[in-house]
Amino acid sequence: MQIEERASTHIYHQKRLFTKEELEAREHLCVHEQPAYCNAACPLKLDTKALIAAVAAGKFDQARSLYEKITPFPSLLSAGCEAPCEQACKLCSLGDGIAIRALEAAALAHGPEKRGKSFLRKKSARAAVFGSSLFTLFLAGELAKKRYPVTVFCAQETPGDFLAACAPTLPEQVRDAALADLKQLEINFVWGSDPAQALESEGASFGLIGADYALALARFPDLEAEEALMVSRKYHLLTGPTQGVLGAAFGAKKAALSADRMAQNLDPANTRGEEGPVESRLYTSLEGVAGSQRIPITDRGSAMAEAARCIQCRCEECIKGCAYLQHYQKFPRILTREIYNNVSIIMGDHMMNKPINACSLCGQCSFTCPNGYDMGQICHMARQNMVFTGKMPLAPHEFALQDMLFSNEEAFLCRPQPGFDRCRYVFFPGCQAAAIAPATVRAAYRDLCARVDGGVGLLLGCCGVISDWAGRYELYEQTVEFLRQQLEALGSPTVIAGCPTCKKSLSSHLNQQVVGIWEVLETIGLPDRPLPAPRPMALHDACGARGDAATQQSIRRIAQALGCQLADTPYSGDQSPCCGYGGLTQYANREVASEMTDKCLERSDLPYLSYCMACRDRFARQGRESVHILELIYGTAADQCPDISAKRYNRLGLKQQLLEEIWKEKLDPMELEFTLTYAPGTEGQMDDRMILKSDVVAVLRHLQETGEAILDADTGLCVTRARLGNVTFWVKYQEIPGGYQVFGAYSHRMNIVTRQ
Repeated sequence: MQIEERASTHIYHQKRLFTKEELEAREHLCVHEQPAYCNAACPLKLDTKALIAAVAAGKFDQARSLYEKITPFPSLLSAGCEAPCEQACKLCSLGDGIAIRALEAAALAHGPEKRGKSFLRKKSARAAVFGSSLFTLFLAGELAKKRYPVTVFCAQETPGDFLAACAPTLPEQVRDAALADLKQLEINFVWGSDPAQALESEGASFGLIGADYALALARFPDLEAEEALMVSRKYHLLTGPTQGVLGAAFGAKKAALSADRMAQNLDPANTRGEEGPVESRLYTSLEGVAGSQRIPITDRGSAMAEAARCIQCRCEECIKGCAYLQHYQKFPRILTREIYNNVSIIMGDHMMNKPINACSLCGQCSFTCPNGYDMGQICHMARQNMVFTGKMPLAPHEFALQDMLFSNEEAFLCRPQPGFDRCRYVFFPGCQAAAIAPATVRAAYRDLCARVDGGVGLLLGCCGVISDWAGRYELYEQTVEFLRQQLEALGSPTVIAGCPTCKKSLSSHLNQQVVGIWEVLETIGLPDRPLPAPRPMALHDACGARGDAATQQSIRRIAQALGCQLADTPYSGDQSPCCGYGGLTQYANREVASEMTDKCLERSDLPYLSYCMACRDRFARQGRESVHILELIYGTAADQCPDISAKRYNRLGLKQQLLEEIWKEKLDPMELEFTLTYAPGTEGQMDDRMILKSDVVAVLRHLQETGEAILDADTGLCVTRARLGNVTFWVKYQEIPGGYQVFGAYSHRMNIVTRQ
């Protein structure tokens, strides 16, 4: 059967993946970009995490630059800050939190000063600040940084006296440092003035005015307070009742922002963003983190050592266990937005198709994420959407889909147990079990027939999940309906699935009960045969059993009964990673699939025990000793790494053998009308390129019909081609007595037209 390139009847329509509101709701689940707890606690929005990282790396200049961005008077703020960030430090729950305030002081002490004039153009609106307090000092500095011409009216006669009045509780050396900062700011002072009188007499001549809280109330008794900020649109008055150094700095920053907006005739209450401390939704696991004590900071080295205690709070729960997210180095929120944009493209290149098809759809991220973010669901929806609109090419998944159709056509078998017209059960081993371990399937079916009452039918085929993974929803619906009809003919029996993915898929779409063969074997007992020798093994939980605790526990009990000494490994159970077969990743992106397999195998050096035949095959191909639990139960051994052609022959051979042995039906063998051999290395090359031996046979039969071939004079080999479905196959061969020897094969999707 040939699959149409555009598998949907809805050709090139536009269909939204989800609404903008749904997109934002999904993105909101990802907390990776949420601020660290210390950052969130700082009302001035200091990037505390970045500052600490800079100090830990010895980059004190960078740390100082970060600190100077949030305030015009870093020395004053550092000396008097109440440091709510320190109480918010995640390490406080284990021991001492990071000495953030001391690290800020170290950044100022060891980071070089960067003096220089601002390149910002001066603003036209003039600003005046009245009074001598920390609020007015910070406000004058903030307005000057925004390049407003600022005049300060104060009762003091000198800058030193002014700073002493503003910050009487801070040490003199701190005020000296603030004085140096003040001299760098372009601020004009009117010394020895009465701020109250000046506010009344001079205020009207300035576009923006700010004042101490008490002065403002005296001048404008009807002024209403809004939290820590008071704004009068009529007088452009900015002031605030503030407490402490941090409160003054924060109030001044808010007031300066209001001033800036009012100077542009904008509503100061709009588009301000989140001001002040916020509650972070960040999740940071402390697993494996040990508590420690603060290191007294006396020099650069001790500051770096204290900063190195910081765990740099971040949420990476999904990416730590997922090879797919690690490969693309993007967190779910970012990937979701890019996939949404990719799907929305009507014409043009769809640059995110490969990442969409590289996800294994396994759902691991939904269990590792504290908010249940399911990247696989989004990729699956995107595939279905792009198939619906005709924008998803068939090429990445065509081989797998053709293989599924082969399982449900040429290799398909559905029979009741001999002696039964209708069966109570039917064994459904799954397409991969039949392809990789036919002897195990044969042994399991014979055992079930012998020990399960009510008759056990056999259904060799594919559950259809391959078409579901490919987003080919119409083909999936057809497959499910086909299986439903076959099961009805058997009397709608309970399905005994040999694969957890088949169990999950069939349970979702069939109306009859589906159980795993492991459940049946726990009920009737393991077959009476010598147990294998006890040995330590690493158990890999299949993606299909994610969320299925009963299956996971059943497998463990059987493994222990078989003498397996199971080792604890990270990311087991519901958090188990995908082997690289799920979601058709190995067909769409082999590099990512290989990384997924490595991610599974890095958890242990022991031999791997699995209960999914695809997992068992992937691990064996990566060079690890790998065994399926049914092989241990029945004492069978599968071909470690059958290639794609051998997998098809295994399915056909299993069907033929069972028909002959159990139903006494003999099939006529299909004999090749010519001799066919392969040069060394050719079969491996074909397997890598997903070219079947049956494809080569079809091309050579086409050669016999047409006689079309090209001679390569340099090698003496001939090359011939044939179009099979959507693909053109090329075979390099040499004629031998009675047939051909093949030296290579390749394929592409180009259609060759010969002109007569």
